Amino acid sequence: MLEIACFEITSAEIALQSMADRIEFCADISRGGTTPDFYEFLHLKKTYSTSIYVMIRPKGGNFYYTAHEFLQMKNSIISFKEGGADGLVFGILDAHNEIDERKNRELLELAGDTPCTFHRAFDRTSDLEKSIETLIKLGFRTVLTSGGKKTALEGQENLKNLIEKYQHKIEILIGGGVRSENLAEIRKFTGGTSFHSSAILKYDSFVSAEEISRLKQLSS
Repeated sequence: MLEIACFEITSAEIALQSMADRIEFCADISRGGTTPDFYEFLHLKKTYSTSIYVMIRPKGGNFYYTAHEFLQMKNSIISFKEGGADGLVFGILDAHNEIDERKNRELLELAGDTPCTFHRAFDRTSDLEKSIETLIKLGFRTVLTSGGKKTALEGQENLKNLIEKYQHKIEILIGGGVRSENLAEIRKFTGGTSFHSSAILKYDSFVSAEEISRLKQLSS
């Protein structure tokens, strides 16, 4: 399974016409991805058949949200779910960088049957095994992770461990610097089957259809 992170509509359109299995649609690459424009999403959903997962994140920076920001997240989930999002991507931590069970549960309840991914906020938690067990208990379908390290290559040992223990309970989506030049190595070492990449080549600003094609061949 190959998911492509798209931070603006041009990249999203390139990826949706490519071999990607789904995209994660968000805004503002400089802040690590935030909630995208609703009307751009509606255009993409109306035009393309490939699955679109939507980032629900009202700000960049940390993953600890004010009451107002939490309300924004709730409203976004309701809107994008009604708009036909195939999946939702979010993650709330508490002031100690641990998973906030109550707030995440509230968002999952709003999402209903729409599959939810807990994003790389997971990598900031202190105990990855304890955290992934919490996500499974809450009902997340997927966790996006680099194994607690800056990149998936650096986190290979942790990824391998998580995949061996939990892959049958939750989709472990490997992300963090994944490109065609390293995917085969990561896949072989970790045993992973799901990969996440922006597919943006060095010095480029937009997704590369050629890179997506290479990634898809290596991941399948």
